Amino acid sequence: MRIGIIGAGWIAEKMALSLQAKPQDCEVYAIASRSIEKAKDFAQKWSIQKAYGSYEELVSDKDVDLIYIATPHSHHYEHTRLALEHGKPCLVEKAFTANAREAEELLALAKQKNLFITEAIWTRYMPLSHKVTEIMQSGIIGEPRILTATLCYMMEHKERIVRPELCGGALLDLGVYCLNFARMYFGTDIKRTVTNVHIGPTGMDMHECISLSYADGKMANLQSGALCLNDRQGIISGVDGYIRVDNVNCPELVEVYRNYELVATYKKPADMVTGYEYQVFECKRCIEQGLLESPMMPHEETLSIMKQMDELRKEWGVKYPMD
Repeated sequence: MRIGIIGAGWIAEKMALSLQAKPQDCEVYAIASRSIEKAKDFAQKWSIQKAYGSYEELVSDKDVDLIYIATPHSHHYEHTRLALEHGKPCLVEKAFTANAREAEELLALAKQKNLFITEAIWTRYMPLSHKVTEIMQSGIIGEPRILTATLCYMMEHKERIVRPELCGGALLDLGVYCLNFARMYFGTDIKRTVTNVHIGPTGMDMHECISLSYADGKMANLQSGALCLNDRQGIISGVDGYIRVDNVNCPELVEVYRNYELVATYKKPADMVTGYEYQVFECKRCIEQGLLESPMMPHEETLSIMKQMDELRKEWGVKYPMD
């Protein structure tokens, strides 16, 4: 599968690194930037065949099988729409779009054109993420009742965090991982949401605490932010034990405790490069099978989480120009 990347920033570099050895015959075949010089430098660094100085040239390349949208949240709608209109399947970085309205339009367009599209929330596709589900279903920790997830980095001066026009704030960049963590393991039957937030000087959410209550009595407590470092852990607590996930956005180690004693340990696959490769493998599988969405990240889930984040931003008074 030949992948074309729109955007030549750090996240595109991570994808290029992930596929440098062409695992499962997946390769970065083309890179596009608004600057041809930047595209050529990127292509030379990562031994990529094609470099384009416009996104239009990339999506017009008949040899590109999949477009990876690696631009800021604020530009996902525009660039994904461009790719879809040129008949290209898409892997769109998280957060999928700026808001639910944009997400609905893109998913409708993909369906109309009979094209595969999925959100690049890489955690959904990782082997260890699926292992956690398997552990829960085994019954070893008993009935799960409380989940916690934290994800914080020092990012208070990064443009994509502080600028409204780039869909800034911690929620779309970091909180989305915690929301997905809760969704994957506790589902969607949320009956009550309670939050607390710190708003920065530019009107963006800089850190937040989100507490979710579920119909069956479960609770999830989520914390994300751009103003500090933390352990990035996820804990799923049951009546007989708990599961500890080291790094909720890129699981590297999973430990299982029963009655406070460590009973099992699972590590990331020895051949894992960065973790980005798994979402590409899933895209390849789906496209080869004629699927329009991945069961690992259904369109309904992407749209539901976008709506959830819209509601949170509305409560906090965080607005983007495209709202």
